[in-house]
Amino acid sequence: MSISRRNVLLGVGGAAVAGVGGYALGRLPDRDTARDEPVAAPAADPKYRSRPDLRTLPDVTITTAANGTVAGSIFLTPASGTGLWGPLVVDEKGSPVWFKKVPDPATVAIDLKVQRYRNQPVLTWWEGTIGGTGGQGVGQGEFVLADRSYREITRVRAAGTEQADQHDMVITPQNTALFWVYDPIPYDLSALGGPADGVLHDGVIQEIDIATGKKIFEWRASDHVGLDESYAPRPVGESEHLPYDYFHANSVGLAADGAIIISARHTWTVYKIDRRSGKVVWRLGGKKSDFEVDERTKFSWQHDFRQRRDGSYGLFDNGAGVTKEKEYSRGVVFKVDEASRKTTFVAEFLHPDRLSAPTQGSFRELADGGSFVGWGQMPHFTEHNADGTVRLAGHLPLDNQSYRAYKAEWTGTPPDQPALGLHVDGGNVIVSASWNGATRVSRWRARWGTQPGALSGGEVEQARTGFETTLTVPGTPEYVVAEALDADGKVLGVSSAIPVRV
Repeated sequence: MSISRRNVLLGVGGAAVAGVGGYALGRLPDRDTARDEPVAAPAADPKYRSRPDLRTLPDVTITTAANGTVAGSIFLTPASGTGLWGPLVVDEKGSPVWFKKVPDPATVAIDLKVQRYRNQPVLTWWEGTIGGTGGQGVGQGEFVLADRSYREITRVRAAGTEQADQHDMVITPQNTALFWVYDPIPYDLSALGGPADGVLHDGVIQEIDIATGKKIFEWRASDHVGLDESYAPRPVGESEHLPYDYFHANSVGLAADGAIIISARHTWTVYKIDRRSGKVVWRLGGKKSDFEVDERTKFSWQHDFRQRRDGSYGLFDNGAGVTKEKEYSRGVVFKVDEASRKTTFVAEFLHPDRLSAPTQGSFRELADGGSFVGWGQMPHFTEHNADGTVRLAGHLPLDNQSYRAYKAEWTGTPPDQPALGLHVDGGNVIVSASWNGATRVSRWRARWGTQPGALSGGEVEQARTGFETTLTVPGTPEYVVAEALDADGKVLGVSSAIPVRV
């Protein structure tokens, strides 16, 4: 993904409202927490009266309603030139559950997902700036870990002077983080007709102990993968001294046997790497495949290579990139026989509209054997049954994109108060209540009275109807408060008492 200089509306949390800020590729933000900070209010009518700062939060449209889906929320990182940037969680109806605007200046969020750290569920995402050559996104940033209360636990940074790339970060059972660094190194490109004093973007895996920041393991693509394996053209003409992104690593993970498995988009190859020695155990796909790849499994410009629970493998086959090799993208599952050195096609997962995504994308197995696909540059996501049929489909606005999309179960308990918005209509008070990140709210209750400590004028309840729920208070009392209730009627949180101004 390539990010250009642009202006976007930047909002923050709480019940306050964001203003307009400039966006440009620039330095990393200072270390920050995962909480929100209020700023001044805009004049335009808000989308959510309780959270007017979210008035440009992109809508998520569900086109195929949930039917037999697995439990869970949908995790996105919307990116556009006209909306808010940050990690976004929505429910199966497309309604926001939690959003956090990323810090200014010039910062984007990528790859929001649920992982486990120290045996506890955490949210992780990448923050930083993105540039690159040839339309390929190269990140300089760091990874955020946040707990169930959305409080920042820590940030994972690359060792030394390097900065972490956005494409992937996996927390291992040993509480280490595996991720990529794109390291521009001097390189003689004369064998390819390029300059002897050229620059190569080397793909570097780092494994970092999250608690201490100590580097445990490092692997460099240039030590193991030759430039002759690449399908990407090198920069030429006035750009020939820009880094040649011959490898373009875009996923890293662990196989069932503990080996590292990776995907390199520009070699059309996935690799298995010995975690101790760094030796390439095998290549699959591309120009130097160690396997005979069956015709239905063949892939190109791919993303998100993972091993599935039954031992098979899956990836997002873009089928398009610098060149277009297939008419549409897909999720594909295949078996790998390491003894016979052959692959066997198992299944493919398609969007009903046969979408082609030239960049980005994700493909993940779900708990019931189904799969969830994020269509990358095409701002769509789909949930599939094991046989490939679609049981949920939706999308961000078409001018957006989300590098990946996931589905997972998540329980959030925000540390702040619910947000409350009031306006008078027809002689009554319309109460708008929300609580960014709260996942257990089942109903809302509004109470009112003459003073904040004397709210005995009456109360009214309403089932939660999405991110924001409205309730009608008869007449115009002096003060109103909103209470968030769980399914058993227990009070989970209470807003501030807000005066009614007619």
